[in-house]
Amino acid sequence: MNIQIFGTKKCKKTQKAQRWFKERNIQFQFINLKEKKMSPGEFNSVVTAVGGLDAMTNTKSKEYASIAYVIDDDKAQTLFENQENLLCTPIVRNGHQATCGMQAEIWKNWQ
Repeated sequence: MNIQIFGTKKCKKTQKAQRWFKERNIQFQFINLKEKKMSPGEFNSVVTAVGGLDAMTNTKSKEYASIAYVIDDDKAQTLFENQENLLCTPIVRNGHQATCGMQAEIWKNWQ
């Protein structure tokens, strides 16, 4: 298992995901989106794994209004450029599998 957790240090859900993996002694790599963004390949892999851009978008963020009615090509670029503000975190990757938000039931099946 090669777990990566993308999020921010202040995000409570990201902290909860980290705690979930620590409690099960599962090694993971934390990537702070405020310091380092997902690469284009990682981003596209997550889009595919979670079922599209809408599943990755944090509709409760203040910045969401700026992309709510944008076409998908522009939305993908905007999400990619503003990952720390517009993505639903935590994003948890295990190879080609990925989830957005707390998805402990799915993570259990990764073990």
